[in-house]
Amino acid sequence: MKNKGICYLVGAGPGDVGLATLRAKECIEEADVLVYDYLSNPEMLRWAKRDAELIYAGKKAKDHTLTQDEINALLVEKVKEGKVVTRLKGGDPMIFGRGGEEAEDLVDQGLAFEIVPGISSTIGGPAYAGIPVTHRACNAQLTIFTGHEDPTKEESSIDYAAIGNTPGTRVMLMGVQRLGKITDAMLAGGVSPDEPVALIRWATTGQQKTLVGTVGDIAEKVLAAGFKAPAVAVFGDVVRFHDKINWFENRPLFGKRIVVTRTRKQAGELSRRLRLLGADVYELPTIRIEPPKDMLAFGELVRDTHTYDWLIFTSPNAVEAFFEVFYKVYQDARSIGGVRIAVVGPGTAKKLKEFHLAVDLMPEVHVAEALVEAFKKEGSVEHLKMLWVRAETTREVVGEELNKQGAILDEAIAYRTVKETEDISGARARFEEEGADLITFTSASTVDCFMELGLPIPKDLKIASIGPITTESVERNGLEVDIDAEEHSIPGLIEAILESKELF
Repeated sequence: MKNKGICYLVGAGPGDVGLATLRAKECIEEADVLVYDYLSNPEMLRWAKRDAELIYAGKKAKDHTLTQDEINALLVEKVKEGKVVTRLKGGDPMIFGRGGEEAEDLVDQGLAFEIVPGISSTIGGPAYAGIPVTHRACNAQLTIFTGHEDPTKEESSIDYAAIGNTPGTRVMLMGVQRLGKITDAMLAGGVSPDEPVALIRWATTGQQKTLVGTVGDIAEKVLAAGFKAPAVAVFGDVVRFHDKINWFENRPLFGKRIVVTRTRKQAGELSRRLRLLGADVYELPTIRIEPPKDMLAFGELVRDTHTYDWLIFTSPNAVEAFFEVFYKVYQDARSIGGVRIAVVGPGTAKKLKEFHLAVDLMPEVHVAEALVEAFKKEGSVEHLKMLWVRAETTREVVGEELNKQGAILDEAIAYRTVKETEDISGARARFEEEGADLITFTSASTVDCFMELGLPIPKDLKIASIGPITTESVERNGLEVDIDAEEHSIPGLIEAILESKELF
């Protein structure tokens, strides 16, 4: 085809970002334009290119940012412009996802497309609630149906009474608001009122809620609990397994609403670990990393690294910024020369390991003061040439103390920390509306920038700090730290949170 544009119709999975396919991630990374739905996890957007155009298509019940016809037209328009377009849809694009309609319009216009299946909530949701949709002891048949048909239809084409009497498990999407009418139709058709039913809301995420009942009482339970969409409903004897193999909702931090304030790029590790423990994580980055104002000066210092005795890193961001420039200047890692490397803590050491470099000096206590003391134990630093790779704004302890000891210290400004102004994931809006149980801070700058956002701080919100410098910043801003990590690292912070989970 002459037009190099293409549209990827991608299933984003049921909610848990870990259930996205490798191909889905590739399509997001490649996209010039990313069109995403209400049910696709917005944290996947961090995989997008920095300059990708992000378009929210809505598609929330009774609240469509764009109509389906407008979405189809948008996809066609962008592909015709020669763009790589990724259409990100919750679950699987071909299971009540209208991916077939979008594909048809692309075919009619002679445009290239690819369909990338995703894990559907029809199987993912029940699995995360401990409900196997098939089980040899109960059934060997699965029926999937929708409770929300095309609103332009004059009459329903779905025989709910017949579906209710179908053998095996029946899974329904998009029917919470009409559940009373649907179960009434099933009961009128002769379905036993004792038939087990389970509704799983926000399945596979930390917000997951499971409501169990029967065909006879589930509609009443939904009203009493204020249970709302999005939810998947499971009808059949397999629901009885929920109590026995409900693995996800039994995790130690399940349902705990925890805010992660690291940069969008760095939030992944902390968020992933908390989610594995069952937490409902919202990433609310308060800072982002920008290049230094004088990139030429930084590049010249990086170029001359081999002339130094010591290379000092006090953050993982500094390591990443350094090597991004280093490999633009040099093609061979050996060009770094015989310089020895010092770091302030294990997070920085771990980042260096990604570049296959070991650390020569790291203090037992992971703060700048301890690093200076570690140098003293190494012996005199007088007349030694040192390059400190640092942020534009940082504590001056390292520089001041090493200069006092007679070191010849150059400071390479590798990056700037600036306030994050975008709320791509909607976490900021959710925090304002719902609050949270716990907020985590991993640096002084995350604290200061969070305070600058001016967000209301819930009375019962607990605060977790990664270390003493961060804690100082929290207290300087008039707040109190409830959980302080003994080991000043992400694993140390998580361990402290687990030990203190009864506090929040």
